[in-house]
Amino acid sequence: MEPGAERDRVGLGWRPQLAAGIFANLDRIDVVEVIADDYLPAARKGIDALRTLRAQTPVLLHSIGLGPGSTARVEQRRVDALAKLIEAVEPESWSEHLAFVRGGGIEIGHLCAPPRNAWTVEGTAENLDRMRRGVGVTPMVENIATLVDPPGSDLGESVWLSAVMAATESPLLLDLHNVVTNARNLGYEAVEFLEAIPLDRVRVIHISGGRFLGGEGGPILDDHLHDPPEPVYQLLEEVGRRARQPLTVILERDGRFPAMSELLAQLDRARASLRAGRERGA
Repeated sequence: MEPGAERDRVGLGWRPQLAAGIFANLDRIDVVEVIADDYLPAARKGIDALRTLRAQTPVLLHSIGLGPGSTARVEQRRVDALAKLIEAVEPESWSEHLAFVRGGGIEIGHLCAPPRNAWTVEGTAENLDRMRRGVGVTPMVENIATLVDPPGSDLGESVWLSAVMAATESPLLLDLHNVVTNARNLGYEAVEFLEAIPLDRVRVIHISGGRFLGGEGGPILDDHLHDPPEPVYQLLEEVGRRARQPLTVILERDGRFPAMSELLAQLDRARASLRAGRERGA
């Protein structure tokens, strides 16, 4: 994998519905993030398409199906399939969620937050090491959103995340809408969460939107179907103020796509927020 440019970048999640708009606006999109699972198994046609994309812009691969946040081992066949895809495409980096997605042979069909305790810290660290050895490259890991405090937890989210970081070599993919979501749903301050985690490990940031369940007083569902809300941009500015390393920001959108002009405006808004944070930090 190639090292990233030594500067802040802002890009967009690749979705087939956005393909034409992305190719027409690569001068305003610094980097593209592709869902790896959409290209497994690695068929020749899909590999050629990703190589064509990579020839025109930096590509990150984002996995959603390994489920390392568990005391159960990640499935080796899934790791091997991802390794083949990464070898063929040669993305700039790859990432996975700190979630579990299966148990007892049953596919949950959702990114679930694991119980936050010492056992899952150990299990997650072992899984990430297996993934690193299987693929040959250390994955970034992403904090995930949850509607409820995971049963069986005796650690706070920031403590658990920091423990996973301390036990592994993985960089952090920080999803800011997930921070906003969990701060509302679990009852803590989003800025205090940033203060409690190792921001120096952050390499990539996700921004997205969700919706309130039962009105604005209710919990937030992180559905990636809405524009990033104001608190996400505020947190992005705060990360820009506190962090010193180059950051790559990815706007995620999984449906109800607005016009490409609106998505580009959101990328510009993200650039402005990050720039404002950098200026404050300087």
